[in-house]
Amino acid sequence: MSQPAILTHDLRKAYGPVQALRGIDLTVPEGTILGLLGPNGAGKTTAVRILATLLVPDAGHASVAGHDVVQEPDVVRSLIGLTGQYAAVDENLTGRENLELVGRLLHLDRRDVRARGEELLREFDLVDAAGRPVRTYSGGMRRRLDLAASLVGRPAVLFLDEPTTGLDPRSRVGLWEVIERLVADGTTILLTTQYLEEADRLADRIAVIDGGQVIAEGTSDELKDRLGEDVVEIRIADTARGPEAAELLRPLAAVEPRLDREHGRISVPVHHGAGTLAEVVRRIDGAGLEVAELSLHRPSLDDVFLTLTGRRAEADPDDTTSSPAPRRRRFGRPDRRIAA
Repeated sequence: MSQPAILTHDLRKAYGPVQALRGIDLTVPEGTILGLLGPNGAGKTTAVRILATLLVPDAGHASVAGHDVVQEPDVVRSLIGLTGQYAAVDENLTGRENLELVGRLLHLDRRDVRARGEELLREFDLVDAAGRPVRTYSGGMRRRLDLAASLVGRPAVLFLDEPTTGLDPRSRVGLWEVIERLVADGTTILLTTQYLEEADRLADRIAVIDGGQVIAEGTSDELKDRLGEDVVEIRIADTARGPEAAELLRPLAAVEPRLDREHGRISVPVHHGAGTLAEVVRRIDGAGLEVAELSLHRPSLDDVFLTLTGRRAEADPDDTTSSPAPRRRRFGRPDRRIAA
């Protein structure tokens, strides 16, 4: 059996009194995608930076393609690509020149770099814009170029930290298709994302991080199954009586009901939803509560995330608690280290 492409054990990192990681264990097999989900400040970006050798952990162990990220950082850098939350491309260079620059930093043969650049420009639908300065590119084009730049060296492992943040739906779907092709070709990907539908579509397995710890892990279907077969959504007209309604429905729930106090909305994961729905209505009506909305649906990844964390997935602000991410994030071969 081959070794995992990414492996961490009891990984820990603190910024002064702030415990960003409290013992993270992750295993990512070769040629798969692990989706890393978590609310603000969960530790997602800190984990990525440690695996990409941009941060040194306080304790624990992490390896990429069998190489220790602390003991062999240069080797790790030669094997990975990294795309962060914001496109890090030179706006004064053309798209083609940006890719050629990365190739030179990687000490690749000039002819190989030129051929690889043209291949990536075609792959990311940037051929027509290849000779234009990047400052004229749209946000989606910049993100595609940024991802293309991370692939110039044909990395075995790719870290995508919020890769589609700020993209319109069409550009996001286009980037998803590129990511799926990369995995089909054998690339291993660690993906952090604030878009739950992105993780649902792309990730082979999902790890939910909260408070610097992994609180749940599994496939999307496995995580959804933890909630029950269905979710009853009910909104009470009198929002002040939301807690009362949630308490009435608690005995019917497969797991703890979730209450949105501001809007008086209650989500109740249940077994046998159709049969339970009548009992929900009976209890609410018996308490003299007015129902503004009522629905029944299958659990979504959004339901899972909110139930586990009590919060919505958002971009991770780890960058504010650690040193700023370097503007240029491409990595050289083991015999030469590119300054961050």
